[in-house]
Amino acid sequence: MCKLGTSSFLAAVSCTLGSCFAQQPVPPAYPLDAIPEKMPFSTPYGAPISLARAQAAIAAAAAEAEKRGWSLNIAVVDSGANLVAFARMDGAQLASISISEHKARAAATFRRPTRAFEDSLQKSDYKYITTLDGLIASRGGIPLIEDGKLIGAIGCSGGTGSQDEVACLTGAAVINK
Repeated sequence: MCKLGTSSFLAAVSCTLGSCFAQQPVPPAYPLDAIPEKMPFSTPYGAPISLARAQAAIAAAAAEAEKRGWSLNIAVVDSGANLVAFARMDGAQLASISISEHKARAAATFRRPTRAFEDSLQKSDYKYITTLDGLIASRGGIPLIEDGKLIGAIGCSGGTGSQDEVACLTGAAVINK
């Protein structure tokens, strides 16, 4: 065991603590630190989508999926993220019923395609997004915009993320012109 005198001990502690309080280098800026000129994803909410328009979007998405041999669940929600219409194609997996609704709700409430969250997680490693209520980080949720206002969203599930997204984009194209 080594014995230090009081003054030697205080000098060692002082030196160690001093380095703790020394000026630390400034960490590099994160991409999120950039301040955009305009607010992103700020499409105003509009009146809710009608049942007829929701069914038309579902029909287009289902036709695309059927053409490609995919069995999907397709949900459309209104601007308040409430379910308006739903279709389960023959053979679509049961687990994807709630997932299609979740994708549609997330696209409506966050006013952006759910792919944005998938990209944030996979490409940018922003794990914090997993703490956000109502979020799903999977492609296949697309906002429905009419006259510059969000009137609802469509969500597809049952295939791969890219299959879900293709079908949803086809359904959204009926509204998003």
